[in-house]
Amino acid sequence: MIKFSLACERGHAFQSWFPDGDSFETQARRGLVQCAICDSVKVRKALMAPAVHGARRAEAVDAEKPVALIDDKQRELRAAIVDLKRRIEANTDDVGGRFPEVARAMHAGDEPERAIRGRASMDEARALIDDGIGVLPIPMAPDEVN
Repeated sequence: MIKFSLACERGHAFQSWFPDGDSFETQARRGLVQCAICDSVKVRKALMAPAVHGARRAEAVDAEKPVALIDDKQRELRAAIVDLKRRIEANTDDVGGRFPEVARAMHAGDEPERAIRGRASMDEARALIDDGIGVLPIPMAPDEVN
């Protein structure tokens, strides 16, 4: 795990943990890294000094104490997202990558109306919305991101 110092386009500074540097880049590119203060997704790494721990420092760390990587607000938000995803999965049919096709067929009356879920690219989702077909992108669950 690595902790990065981050800053959003508005200059808010905050920190977050990632499995590695590539994970930050991938998540930031997908708009999954948000400013902890204003929720902006235009986030970049800020300058930071590496932490170097000597032997004495390592011995002083109490392994029994829990380390909080996220605050209570983030924990509640993650729990809400997980709950939302469970409810959606329990009450919808998964049509996978055929989502745009099935949604269009239902809109046209060629397929029975029902609650569906699946995958669509951003371009496909925008095209559905532009054509008056209601879609609701849902956030990824925390375990899908890391």
